[in-house]
Amino acid sequence: MGRKAPVVVLLLLTIAPRGEADLSWPPTLTGGKTVVTDTSPAFLKPPATLQEGVEIARTPPTIDFMYYPDQTYLGAPWSNWGDGLAVGDKYYSTIGDHRSPRGAGLLYEYDATSTTLRLLVNLRRFLESSGALAPDENYTPGKIHCRMDMGSDGWLYYGGHRGSPRTTTDQNGFRGDWIFRTNPKTVKTEIVAVHPVPKHVIPMSVLDPRRMIFYGGTAPGKDAVAQDVQFFAYDIEKRKVLLTANGGPERYAIFAKSTGCLYWDGKKYNPQTNKISSSAAPRVRSATQETPQGIVYGTSERNADIWAFDVKTEALTQLGSGAVGSQQYTTTIDADPTGRYLYYVPGAHGGSERDGTAVVQFDVKTKRKKVIAFLYPFYRETYGYTPIGTFGTAVSPKGDRLYVTWNGSRAEPDKKGRFLFDTCALAVIHIPESERMP
Repeated sequence: MGRKAPVVVLLLLTIAPRGEADLSWPPTLTGGKTVVTDTSPAFLKPPATLQEGVEIARTPPTIDFMYYPDQTYLGAPWSNWGDGLAVGDKYYSTIGDHRSPRGAGLLYEYDATSTTLRLLVNLRRFLESSGALAPDENYTPGKIHCRMDMGSDGWLYYGGHRGSPRTTTDQNGFRGDWIFRTNPKTVKTEIVAVHPVPKHVIPMSVLDPRRMIFYGGTAPGKDAVAQDVQFFAYDIEKRKVLLTANGGPERYAIFAKSTGCLYWDGKKYNPQTNKISSSAAPRVRSATQETPQGIVYGTSERNADIWAFDVKTEALTQLGSGAVGSQQYTTTIDADPTGRYLYYVPGAHGGSERDGTAVVQFDVKTKRKKVIAFLYPFYRETYGYTPIGTFGTAVSPKGDRLYVTWNGSRAEPDKKGRFLFDTCALAVIHIPESERMP
């Protein structure tokens, strides 16, 4: 018996789950590659949870996959919370280390022609090196929770967000967050506004690129006087706050590019009057940009029920559930250039792998749901990575590529069988032309 005991111990060590502490940083792919490209019949293999009537693409896509660089240490965790933007052959996205009070929010540019990711700014380094922080100001944003938007001036506009709500305090010298802008051509970052809403962070934003108005929805710091979510409109050219009001959008809003109006939670802001009035707008958790037909599509709360909002008539129409399996929560949704197809991934905050990490195409004309790819278990079995949800996607201007910034796991699942965030990755899904035909 004495000889068998060490064998048992060795076996237990071999099968013990690999946790975050066992991961190496930065994450690497097989053979030291920075990007891998795959197409496989496994992308079209459905899980047992697939709902009846959901279609599956006939042709598997080609997918470019890579880890975000600069994840050189254990995050708390490394994660994606802000929506992405596609401009030409470029995709702009954000991740963060979620640390606090001094976290690091990172902004990247992906170039589809060279299949490379380039860091545009690390906000912690920028704030520390630029002299923007007061001596007692022990805070830098650990997330960029805003949607990425580009102004008519070619700059990217966004706000900062804290890693933990427990650290946005007077004790840490927290004064509020900033509105930033970054020029992707010059890789220059500037502060547009210093703490536009005092002692509040900015988890939601949308930019009116024509009128150059930055809209924000805030979250209060521990010691803020106003503990309600604040709406604010900021004139970038005049560098002043136009309006601040209680009851702002918490995570997303409907922006009507054609009129400049903003809608959320039964409210409407009109830049011409600088006033908020009532509207038929739903609670907004995800929303597309305005389509050529003058429609914005989106979801509410933590479900995948898709609605259509006509920005001309302000009429709201329910299109039905966008769920394809057991998962519902959808935080980012994009319309293709024709306005006919929507793309999204249910299970944003984790759990999408329970439905095979399904990437869904929704036809707004026929109301048909089609999975264009199941990414799990292929990436787990091939590269040791489980994509478990996303807050950031974008469709290329030609409608032929879907960019997805993944929250994912290289570690083994926990005792409850859940995969937890630890590493961010990018998948560029090349949608076959046959799957984009009526």
